[in-house]
Amino acid sequence: MEHHKHTLVLVRHGQSEDNERELFSGLRDPALTPRGVEEAGTAGATLRTLGYRFDAAFTSRLQRAQHTLALILAALGQSDLPVQADAALNERDYGALAGLNKTEARARFGVEQVRTWRKSHDAVPPGGESLAMTGARLWPFFERTIAPRVRDGACVLVVAHGNSLRSLLMRLDRIDPRHIEEVNIGTAEILVYRGDAASPALTRAAAIAPKMCD
Repeated sequence: MEHHKHTLVLVRHGQSEDNERELFSGLRDPALTPRGVEEAGTAGATLRTLGYRFDAAFTSRLQRAQHTLALILAALGQSDLPVQADAALNERDYGALAGLNKTEARARFGVEQVRTWRKSHDAVPPGGESLAMTGARLWPFFERTIAPRVRDGACVLVVAHGNSLRSLLMRLDRIDPRHIEEVNIGTAEILVYRGDAASPALTRAAAIAPKMCD
């Protein structure tokens, strides 16, 4: 199997109990649903089929991401790979929205206001973080800890959250803040970036949605 050098693989966690109930999670810590467990295993099997072997893995402090990562590594036969968990990769803090059903939140705050809080770059939900604030804590950690490993030739796996990954994609894909509302990452979706030793830039190589059995 080919060893994928200078490669960064990003994966969103599998479906969580809050995802299933359409609740805002943020820093809440729901477990994976049975479907989320299956999604994570499928993502791992997909990466195994594609020949991936990882040199390092990173995740957040939240169990839905950590469990997804553990299931992926088990599918790859790499359960002994050292993992670094850091709060910089946590989901954005949804503040007063956390724990609310999305329908309930729209009724309480208004449809347009909730859409703006969810999708825009700068809007801050009460007591929470904007996407810009999420990126401000995530990007320095990425540049200091993860990117150097990729530049040195490693194959690195990061399992995190919809919004923490969206904030990272803004930099990697050079997405204008006005267009970030259009960017969505599915549960257990795999995003692959490649680089080389000569350049700090990483380029999107693939987006893979693992196929689930119905």
